[in-house]
Amino acid sequence: MNLGKDKVNFPLCWAPMVGLSHLALRRVLRSYLPAGAVVPWPTEMLNSRKIPHEDFAKTPETMRGPEETHLAPQILGNDEKSIADSVKRLEHEWGAQAIDINMGCPVQKALKHNYGVALMGDANYAAEVVSMTVRNTGLPVSVKLRAVEQSSAEPDKLLNFVNGLQQAGASWICLHPRTASQKRRGSADWSQIQFLKKNISIPVIGNGDIQTAEDVLQMREETDCDLVMSGRALAARPWMFWQVGEQLGLAAPPGRSGRSPSTPEEEGLEYGRTLIQLIDECELIFSPQLTLRKIRFYLRTTHVWLTFGHALVALSHKAQDLDQLRILVREFFDQPQEMVPRTELRQ
Repeated sequence: MNLGKDKVNFPLCWAPMVGLSHLALRRVLRSYLPAGAVVPWPTEMLNSRKIPHEDFAKTPETMRGPEETHLAPQILGNDEKSIADSVKRLEHEWGAQAIDINMGCPVQKALKHNYGVALMGDANYAAEVVSMTVRNTGLPVSVKLRAVEQSSAEPDKLLNFVNGLQQAGASWICLHPRTASQKRRGSADWSQIQFLKKNISIPVIGNGDIQTAEDVLQMREETDCDLVMSGRALAARPWMFWQVGEQLGLAAPPGRSGRSPSTPEEEGLEYGRTLIQLIDECELIFSPQLTLRKIRFYLRTTHVWLTFGHALVALSHKAQDLDQLRILVREFFDQPQEMVPRTELRQ
């Protein structure tokens, strides 16, 4: 997998997520990445009908730092003009090094516009969306998708669908092996990732149920995928980058020393440090009120790995400003807190 002049050389990357994959949280996660590690970095999902008219420097979803590299913004789209105008701006004005097409979002807001997983209902049209994107950019184009509903009459439906994307010019595929109807229910079927890896010639990213460093290495071993993607769990424990790096024999991330957090108590303490760092990063780029909203959303999404996370969420809603929020957070983590390795991912 090539990102500009560099090749991906680390087994774990972060997922594009609405409300989370913004500049501030990207900066926090990058601070845990081992030196020299190259992975694609996502944005939140960007609507191709809006991108041509956005002020990139002022729109929260498109803000980027001058230090950021290997950015692979994710777009929602289904018509060529919007896609063309979007990817040209992202490539030439914004500094993207790859373009990711969302074909996995199952929410109604995307479905009603025939975006996201709706594209998986028409294999030919999905392939044409990839072609539209490829012919309007010189960057690698990837696709993030879900599993398809297969029957005994169509046992190769997933492979046929992905072959169409590959033939249309996709440079790699990311598969979250749950169907749209499953949403977050049930377990991700990693065997489908393994199946794709064996049967297509482009790289495959595996996504689904990755909550710990051990999960990362297990998915790599079981599926032989080229890269593992984690979403909410990696947002909750960014030091998973550090933990994976340790298991590969890599040095600690720049600015960090010793070993990575490993016990429930150490991880609980690190969550508190991460949260303060995130508040600080948000305050640098967002308004105070938007920062409060971003932090509350982050806590609603990630608190489930914290033993008493529900109490922390409640505290965040008591804070009237960022100074008060910091005081409440520090008081909460003055008491020992613990994180659990895994939790239900349905919420």
